[in-house]
Amino acid sequence: MKAVILCGGEGTRLRPYTYNIPKPMLKLGNRPILEFVLLNLKRHGVKDFILTVGYLHDKIVDYFGDGSKWGLNIEYLVEDEKLNTAGSVLGAKDKLTDTFFVGMGDHITAIDVSEMLAFHKQKGNIATIALKLQGTPVEYGIVSLDDDNCISTFLEKPILSNLINAGIYILEPEIFDFIFPKEDFAKDVFPRLLANGKKISGYKFTEYWADIGRIHDYETMNAIMSVVELSLALKENGK
Repeated sequence: MKAVILCGGEGTRLRPYTYNIPKPMLKLGNRPILEFVLLNLKRHGVKDFILTVGYLHDKIVDYFGDGSKWGLNIEYLVEDEKLNTAGSVLGAKDKLTDTFFVGMGDHITAIDVSEMLAFHKQKGNIATIALKLQGTPVEYGIVSLDDDNCISTFLEKPILSNLINAGIYILEPEIFDFIFPKEDFAKDVFPRLLANGKKISGYKFTEYWADIGRIHDYETMNAIMSVVELSLALKENGK
């Protein structure tokens, strides 16, 4: 299964950190956020990646190259303008002829991608969205599920449910019949699928997930990483 990772945003909410570096390349401990994203997918056998890049993309390309250092195969799609989430994936259409994964370059998660893929195959629908239980889902698109774990409603950021769209998708190539340039999955494509009678599966997961989208999120995560790294260093030194 190929994975498309969206890395083209400017990260304006993370300025001044992102004035000279793209958001996916911000360090958590001693690694860029994007490295954690790729390595979690590698743990589940995903090795072929398409990174959609734009803002300061040379920083990403210079660091990851073709991915061989990590045992990965990485291709890049360079965007000259903002294409939104679905619009970015549309640019990779010719390379995605089988079931594929879509994720964000600034989300940290330990989601079991293998289990999500098995769920997607068992349901047999055009799309599966990873759903995380959240106490206050004000900042995210939310969904409701029917008794068969299929999505019955998809709304962007109202306060109606505590199941949030985690920005992690497994999709079939048929989805390209419903995507137009510069569209967003949550605002445009998924509502269009439902309006056309297509079923979208909702995969509920309990593993860790964090959107590093704001300064507070980033600084909090870095503080956590510092404590973890210190703990590991002390153990290695026998203290």
